[in-house]
Amino acid sequence: MAEAAQPAEAAAQGEAGVRLALDTNRYTDLCRGDAAVVETVETADEVWLPFIVLGELRAGFAAGTQGPRNEAMLRRFLMKPGVAILYAGEQTTHHYASVYRQLRKQGTPIPTNDMWIAALVLEHSLVLHARDAHFNALAQLTRV
Repeated sequence: MAEAAQPAEAAAQGEAGVRLALDTNRYTDLCRGDAAVVETVETADEVWLPFIVLGELRAGFAAGTQGPRNEAMLRRFLMKPGVAILYAGEQTTHHYASVYRQLRKQGTPIPTNDMWIAALVLEHSLVLHARDAHFNALAQLTRV
């Protein structure tokens, strides 16, 4: 699998429009054919799958009965134009720390993996597509 340009590089190339990060539950909805999710993903200019989401998906595949089929579907999705994996870097850790501090002050904890996803979304100015209501505790996140 080839890695695509990082979001900052894509933006520098003059691309404008919806730059979407998919949470695990929305990827699952997409695979199930949820019409609203399919439309959102198809109309996005960029679709990013945070590495944490990739890990959660593969953990589910390993625990389930359809692992090879699900892995093949995931690989096909990742090969589509405009779709790529989003990895954390040193700057992500600063965003994570900020999210952690904010949630702690608010008294609104969320799962650790979701704090990492939020940090990546904030770092790269993406729109988060997730079902989890606990992301509402982070008003600075742009969500679908």
